[in-house]
Amino acid sequence: MSEKQINPLPHRLKQARTAKGISQKQLGIQLGMEPGTASARMNHYEKGKHTPDYTTLKAMADELGVPVAYFFCESEKSAKLLCLLDQMTDDEKDSLIKQLSKISVIDL
Repeated sequence: MSEKQINPLPHRLKQARTAKGISQKQLGIQLGMEPGTASARMNHYEKGKHTPDYTTLKAMADELGVPVAYFFCESEKSAKLLCLLDQMTDDEKDSLIKQLSKISVIDL
């Protein structure tokens, strides 16, 4: 029997929000949600009861300063690396790709 897959999105959303020091309600309002329902909607996302659509997820990522893919990282190290990569210039990314390609067996 395989282990149950856990959706990393709720954890990553809460992690990014708390790192920014804002409440669920504040984030919801900043995303354009009604003040009366913003906290509850964000709570449902953070508890995994509902999953935001891509447009909402992209708006959350932009507001929280993380790439959308961050929400799907299964490990802390992958999440951290992704955020660092997102901050790099295209030239820096190209250089890193060249360096990593020399030691990797995967060619993308």
